[in-house]
Amino acid sequence: MQIIAFLAFTGLVALISYLKTRSSKESTLEGYFLGGRSLTAGVIAGSLLLTNLSTEQIVGLNGSAYESGLSVMVWETLAAIAMIVTAIYLLPRYLKGGITTVPQFLKDRFDTTTKTITSGLFLTGYAVVLLPIILYSGSLALSGMFDIPELLGVSKSTALKLCIWGIGVIGSVYAIFGGLKAVAVSDSINAVGLLLGGLLIPVFGLLLIGDGNILEGLDILTTEHPEKFKSAGKLTDPVPFYTIFTGMMLVQLFYWGTNQQIIQRALGAKDLKEGQKGLLLASFIKILGPIIVVLPGLIAFHVFDGGLENADDAYPALVKKVLPGAWVGFFAAVLFGAILSSFNSVLNSSVTLFGMDIYKQHINKKADDQSVVKYGKLFGILLAIFAMIIAPFIEDAGSLYDYLQEVNGIYSIPILSIIVVGYFTKRVPAIAAKIGLLSGCIMYIFSQFVLQPYFVESALDQAQAQNITAAADLALIEAQAYPHFLDIMAILFLLNIAIMLLIGKFKPQPVPYEITHTKQVDITPYRYLYSASIAITLVVVGIYIYFA
Repeated sequence: MQIIAFLAFTGLVALISYLKTRSSKESTLEGYFLGGRSLTAGVIAGSLLLTNLSTEQIVGLNGSAYESGLSVMVWETLAAIAMIVTAIYLLPRYLKGGITTVPQFLKDRFDTTTKTITSGLFLTGYAVVLLPIILYSGSLALSGMFDIPELLGVSKSTALKLCIWGIGVIGSVYAIFGGLKAVAVSDSINAVGLLLGGLLIPVFGLLLIGDGNILEGLDILTTEHPEKFKSAGKLTDPVPFYTIFTGMMLVQLFYWGTNQQIIQRALGAKDLKEGQKGLLLASFIKILGPIIVVLPGLIAFHVFDGGLENADDAYPALVKKVLPGAWVGFFAAVLFGAILSSFNSVLNSSVTLFGMDIYKQHINKKADDQSVVKYGKLFGILLAIFAMIIAPFIEDAGSLYDYLQEVNGIYSIPILSIIVVGYFTKRVPAIAAKIGLLSGCIMYIFSQFVLQPYFVESALDQAQAQNITAAADLALIEAQAYPHFLDIMAILFLLNIAIMLLIGKFKPQPVPYEITHTKQVDITPYRYLYSASIAITLVVVGIYIYFA
């Protein structure tokens, strides 16, 4: 029954996606890479949410909530503000310039080398970190949910590899052969399923706690664990409250405003109004995200009395505990859709970056649209195979969610800094952008993988010499030994911008940069952009005040 429900829902999504996209012209660049610039607000919002939400987030954030409480909701709530900033300031400039990729703007603003370096950073991050982690975490969840090792009579390692290749092959079909529109349509359908399925877990969990009464369950949860319902994170929490005002907002702006896998959905909008409405709709729904990715972790803490050995087991254990058997197949299908969404979105963006910024720019400048799409697809196939091969080797990587956020800082802050300087200055030259990219990457790597381990190890050695053994004391010492990685991001962001502005001061670009309006889409803004943005911002602030 569970397998039938899983196959039925998955098949339904595939059928609808095929029917909706069979008439699309995928042989043209805009048709394949931007869905023919025809995406509407609902499709954009659904695709944004599903691209973002996957197993590494659902499992990882709920595990963090189990351990640290409500403060980790910042990854969800602050995303709403970042999407508002993108809708107001970045998207109008993107659509006015008619760009297909973010690096394409960097070519227009600086030069081809800057664009190529940025595309290379994106592709390296996607290939080495993001795609393998999505495959691994998703396979881990599905293998456990269906108990694949017992079902097929194979080892856990073999089952994991089978799931990785299954997800990889199916995701590749969506992303490589369907283009952005197929990805976006399947995402919007899965978004509905994920919202409904994701809500089932906290609902059933609260029913269990409240003995059949949801409100009673919520009252018991908040009364017995008030320390878990604090919006302000402590210094030893994964996200201390003060980091909201340092690097957290920068991470969110990079992710929602400049990261190719995300912003590509808005770049495919039929006009600016639809793109802005899609971002605002996604930002409003994102505020409700903690119900799916934080609340279950808090419920699990109560249900299992904080006794789980590994915090990342909180969500899978709760699902197994509270979800009726008849719902398991449907929920697995929804989760499968979320996994596919993240995988095929990253893969589609990788194909776009390679086709537009590498192949057409450096390999075959005279290539027609069909050739660019053809070789972009070939690159996508090779990249998918590479990710499927190395995914099983990250089994011992530790906390995947924290690892992903920290490692992404290698390229996220340098790229964000040059985009900010590129759009808000007119005479900073290309050499400044290249120095900003390389110096930002090198400084972050040196900070997080050389200096941080040295200072933390030294502090812990001193604690050991003083016979300090309490876990809470050691955690505080470790937190105080070196700045939080979000603080480092903020410091390097400001330093990067200062370096580029200084270069621009002494060696300005001869001709000031001006955005050329390509008139590919209408850039009339959404009528209620500012009023809706203010309302959403007030809701976010209100949530923090209420739980302070």
